[in-house]
Amino acid sequence: MIKEQLIESLDYVDATRKKRTEMSLWVLNKPELLPPLLEIAFEGRDPIANKACWILEYVAKRNIDSILPLIDDFTENLHTLALDSSVRPMAKICELLITAFFNKKRNETKQVLTPKHLELIASTCFDWLIGEYKVATKAYSMTSLWHIGKAFEWIHPELKMVLEQNYTSGSPAYRARARTILAKLNALK
Repeated sequence: MIKEQLIESLDYVDATRKKRTEMSLWVLNKPELLPPLLEIAFEGRDPIANKACWILEYVAKRNIDSILPLIDDFTENLHTLALDSSVRPMAKICELLITAFFNKKRNETKQVLTPKHLELIASTCFDWLIGEYKVATKAYSMTSLWHIGKAFEWIHPELKMVLEQNYTSGSPAYRARARTILAKLNALK
């Protein structure tokens, strides 16, 4: 019943910030909606699955901790997404989670994310980075991988290699983010 109501509500969501914000606030006020929303996001029924991903991104931007009870399902299913309209917001959620995890301040994300979650996110981010995705997805993946590389020493050399290989063929936006990450990687020596 809840899932059907969500699908019906998602049908009215469009790409405007206003609609996305309204829907995300509704979901934040009813946390019981998050599990079925995540389920819809991973079902791959576009455009409804895409819209579910958009709303999850807005929810995460407002309160990253709201995603944490779903972290197992989230990380285990990331690799199943293929459409840019779904992948981009989920890559942003990964960046938000990873940034919170590696933040110096104490937070709930540090308590919940495990090495397994980090590995699943890293694996998917590498897939997104080398796959045929738009630059926003690749940029979010670069940032996530940069941070996760602080926990897993094999990531930084791999990330550097991928960025150097794809730098010349990347868009100006890709190259700008790659330059930033490469500068950080080179400073580690």
